[in-house]
Amino acid sequence: MPDAAAWLSRIQALKLTHPVRVLNVCGGHERTISMAGIRAVLPDMITLIPGPGCPVCVCPEADILAAIQLAMRPDMILVAFGDMLRVPVNVGKGEIRSLAEARTRGADVRAVASPGQALMIARVNPLRQVVFFAAGFETTAAPIAAMLAEELPDNFSVLLSARRTWPAVAMLLNAERPGFEGLIAPGHVAAVMGAEEWRFVPELHDVPAAVAGFTATSLLAALYAVLLQIQDAIPALENCYPEFVKAEGNTRAQACIAEVFDDVDASWRGIGTVQKSGFTLKPFLAAHDARENFPAALRIAKTRAGDMPPGCDCAGVVMGRVKPVDCRLYGKACTPRMPVGPCMVSDEGACRIWWSSGQRQETARAA
Repeated sequence: MPDAAAWLSRIQALKLTHPVRVLNVCGGHERTISMAGIRAVLPDMITLIPGPGCPVCVCPEADILAAIQLAMRPDMILVAFGDMLRVPVNVGKGEIRSLAEARTRGADVRAVASPGQALMIARVNPLRQVVFFAAGFETTAAPIAAMLAEELPDNFSVLLSARRTWPAVAMLLNAERPGFEGLIAPGHVAAVMGAEEWRFVPELHDVPAAVAGFTATSLLAALYAVLLQIQDAIPALENCYPEFVKAEGNTRAQACIAEVFDDVDASWRGIGTVQKSGFTLKPFLAAHDARENFPAALRIAKTRAGDMPPGCDCAGVVMGRVKPVDCRLYGKACTPRMPVGPCMVSDEGACRIWWSSGQRQETARAA
């Protein structure tokens, strides 16, 4: 298996006849690309674009506001994955703008690393209501589904805000100007849902695609595969992460997801509704659905349009249309310490990754 340097040499030897933009659909991919300095060593004709690979970034403002409303109830314990606590919402001065701020005002908000931890909190606090605010993509949906298949305590509810990745890519490809000529598909998602889930990219849209892992070597191998397809004008799907990704994926995880979730049209923050991109609990789990158990909090939250804060370009960053450094707030009003938009919060957010890897306006390469 060639190493990263060998794959880079192969990429440099390609005879591309026009500039090429390749979209990567994973925050983990973007972190490796940025931290390893891959963009800096690629030929100028090749541009890597961070895409919709951050579930924290696209979590609807209405869901975050609902979680805040629930957290402020005196009988409530609100649990969520750690990144979700700092995601800001666009509210007026003096209003609570994040779960972390709600905690400073007395709310019992707890960060968890797994669905099992959320369930344990409910079991050891039987006299209090516990709501698990669960955001994530398919890799997170699978363990959430496994948890929901267990016997659940009466005091446990889930505020589900999980999303599928491929429908967002399909929406981009169906646009008049998709903005990219090749795709690097997410390895973790493909490990669960199967590499074949991405075959629609070359077959329906004539766009080359490859599944990648999370090392520089795997990413450069996938990039080479995509660029070679572009050079030869033969779109296909290649699996460059075969040690973990199979064509059919993890069928047991898929069965678990299908057992407890239905697919629905879902809102992506700042982007709008993406068809069949969301999960909702099946009717037999209504007793553990926070949307059914606490409708008042949801009614208040639904009044929000879900736009990004003024001047924030996170929606454009998520959809691969704007580089993080092009946002007028990047590194000025918006930093990891004081984030304005969600892309500066999560370790999977492109703005946070670019800032952490030292990319500033004056040092970023032009796209």
